[in-house]
Amino acid sequence: MILTTHALAGAIIGKEVENPFWIVVFSLITHFFMDSFRHGEYLDEKKATIKNTWWKIALDLSAAFLIVFSLTYFKDFSPEKSRNILLGSFASMFPDLITAIYWLFPTRIFRKIIRFHFFCHRYGKYPKDARERHWNLRNARNDILISAAVIIMIIIGTN
Repeated sequence: MILTTHALAGAIIGKEVENPFWIVVFSLITHFFMDSFRHGEYLDEKKATIKNTWWKIALDLSAAFLIVFSLTYFKDFSPEKSRNILLGSFASMFPDLITAIYWLFPTRIFRKIIRFHFFCHRYGKYPKDARERHWNLRNARNDILISAAVIIMIIIGTN
């Protein structure tokens, strides 16, 4: 899943759950669960470098924050609810942050988390060059559907 989809899923968790501890727990669980769905990756493991990838990550993060901040601003949530939404968004993207840190600085500290994250991505089911992992509209369908559903839930839901 792209970061925007994770951020939006975390936002709805933050909107609906009041306890910050449980927001983090549910957001992390949701991240790994969503990564088990078929989805394309805009980061090609073989060709990805900081130089040719940073703009994709920056664009994805910018979209995530723009949508989440816009939804919280225009829905006029309380400061506590806005904090919970932002916490859920961040916590839901956190495993990908750990992956990026590991990608830049491979250390043993994160190795088990990374292995679990890769397992959730179904890397064992689809080989690295399988079409199920290419970045295209068919593989982005789940990202699109989940993101649209969450935006609708935030917009039509109660404060």
